[in-house]
Amino acid sequence: MFFVAASLLLAMVSTGKADDGFSILEGHGGPVMGLATDRDGEDRLSASFDYSVGLWRAKASQPVWLEGHQAAANSVAFIDAGKAVSGGDDYALIIWDLNAGKALQRLEGHEGKVLSVKVSPDKNWIASAGWDRRAGLWEANSGRLVHWLTGHRSSVNDVEFSADSKTLYTASHDGTVRSWHLDTGMQQRVEVKHGFGVNRLLLDDKKGWLAYGALDGGTRVIDLDTGKEIADITLDRRPILSLALNQDSSRLAVGDGDGYIMVLDTIDWSVARDFKAVKAGPVWALSYTADGRLLSGGLDNAILVWPSDERVEAQGPDEQPFHRPPAEMENGERQFVRKCSICHSLGIEVGREAGPPLGGVFGRVVGTVKGYKYSPALIGKSLVWNEDTIDALFRIGPDELTPGSKMPIQRITGAQDRSDLVQYLKRATNVADELDKKE
Repeated sequence: MFFVAASLLLAMVSTGKADDGFSILEGHGGPVMGLATDRDGEDRLSASFDYSVGLWRAKASQPVWLEGHQAAANSVAFIDAGKAVSGGDDYALIIWDLNAGKALQRLEGHEGKVLSVKVSPDKNWIASAGWDRRAGLWEANSGRLVHWLTGHRSSVNDVEFSADSKTLYTASHDGTVRSWHLDTGMQQRVEVKHGFGVNRLLLDDKKGWLAYGALDGGTRVIDLDTGKEIADITLDRRPILSLALNQDSSRLAVGDGDGYIMVLDTIDWSVARDFKAVKAGPVWALSYTADGRLLSGGLDNAILVWPSDERVEAQGPDEQPFHRPPAEMENGERQFVRKCSICHSLGIEVGREAGPPLGGVFGRVVGTVKGYKYSPALIGKSLVWNEDTIDALFRIGPDELTPGSKMPIQRITGAQDRSDLVQYLKRATNVADELDKKE
């Protein structure tokens, strides 16, 4: 995989005092999609495209890896100091025992990926946002499904509880934010009608506002009582992908698809900070620590920990996130970068990537890389990877050639693009010498 993680040694430019607070947490083998912090301490959780949830204890030197999702993990939240919940592309939620480092329960029922999970302030409820146009309400203790909240006309992207744990707010690609009575599961009202899909929402109902981020790059704030718009902070960057509120609700952080983080002062909704956090790619996840530091996650497989009251800009590595700028790549390499590199490395070592390493793939029987945990559907198959089968993988799709595998459904329609990819892989994965040494 060519995404820069260890080399993401950012050159920091600060307009204040020397910055001792910036740090990088590394270990994931895929983009970081979700983040959460323990409000009572310094423990952190991360959800990644590598199917894993990471538990980063404040005093531990290494993270604890929580394995159980069968596809990308998108969102994670603490239930209490010893339990957490996550949701993923495998349509499931998992409740975790953090002390034992294992799954307690797998909550199923969604018919689409679970993009967001939240825990109610009273810790009694879990809410899930599904791409099956539904939000789920679950008992945090038992994992029992209480209600399906239905009514959105498109995917539900985010959920948020009221402070009294009696109301749930949902954001959808249909452009609406809706509120629901948790005791009945019935819709209360439509809070927002927006022309573009709404990706993220946060609220402080004690102060009477709700903020949401949308596909058009807008971050807007409404009065919860009247529905009137309080603020519109729309910059020329889209879409809004992440929101985070600090513990005293004085700062609202906004992450977008262009790699920027904007921090708003919620007193007057002015822009307190606005900086380029990563050289390339989106800011998928944000979360504040108890002491006001800001965590961010994106394509580089790392969690960036930003200091609190500093105006800091990340200059990023000089190189692109792939080893050459895309314009300088041959077509086969570009196809690999676009279709394969998030999940696969070109080497022979099994890492934390979502897919097995591709070194020596030509002539290899499917499902036989030692140390990689394959889907049961691939174990014992006789399919051999060669020019024809790799071409077929992208021509008819993995759902047809390797049904039941973890590989996302994707195709390359152009015959020349497939041929160029195959020829590139033949050269780039020819690691016979390395394999001989390993054996």
